[in-house]
Amino acid sequence: MTDAPLSTVTNAARLLKAFLTREESIGVSELSRRLGIGKSNVHRLLTTLANEGLVEQDPRTGGYRLGIVVYELGEAVKIHLDLHAAAGPVLVRLREETGESSQVGILDGAEVVYVDRLESAYSLRLFTETGRRVPAHATSSGKILLAFLPDRERERVLAAGLPRFTPHTVTDPDALRAELAAVRAQGWARSVDEREIGVTSVAAPIRDVHGDVVAAVSIGAPSARLGAVSRRRYARLLVEAGEAVSRRLGWIPEGERRVVAPVH
Repeated sequence: MTDAPLSTVTNAARLLKAFLTREESIGVSELSRRLGIGKSNVHRLLTTLANEGLVEQDPRTGGYRLGIVVYELGEAVKIHLDLHAAAGPVLVRLREETGESSQVGILDGAEVVYVDRLESAYSLRLFTETGRRVPAHATSSGKILLAFLPDRERERVLAAGLPRFTPHTVTDPDALRAELAAVRAQGWARSVDEREIGVTSVAAPIRDVHGDVVAAVSIGAPSARLGAVSRRRYARLLVEAGEAVSRRLGWIPEGERRVVAPVH
């Protein structure tokens, strides 16, 4: 990579930061003066950023302001920060109760990204670093997140293909649809030797204040330690853990919501 692309990215970042003054809008000439960049370069940067929704032109003044995508990115950051704060104590308790590695994952396309993780206390344990990406269809966290996606988004993931990782990976879309329907009904998911032989995981959903599933909490361990009996026992603990994180995010179960009588 040459220095030119890096310089362009740096200038684009500086331009976006110029809007931190919270002015209603800023013109090309003023941005050029503040940044020490030629007007033509500023205009090219603004055009590119506008095409991506990061800035927009004020039709009244002709100046520029931050676009809706920046707001959406800020909301995504806020959700992740809130999720980290809400999940931390629950993961500690979950690891104490199960002894196994516990983690929180979010969906990014057809993959799960682990955003929080605590290692198992056992000497024989799985090593999955925070930030690692894994295929959604072959993991318990991914099955939770796919199960609660809107139908159209879920079908888009299924249509992209379901790669096989082991003889146990579910690669038939109809079979996966049936399993995801069962996951929605029972409230938890499992993956046994599907991504890697000898690895089993169990997961449950985490909901935001609106009740939408935004993440999954799971434990993973060598399959020898997570037989059918252990999976059912841990599934209950995971559902409780998911609900605990969800409550910390502001979610209230439907049966606990108070109905406020109208004032006449």
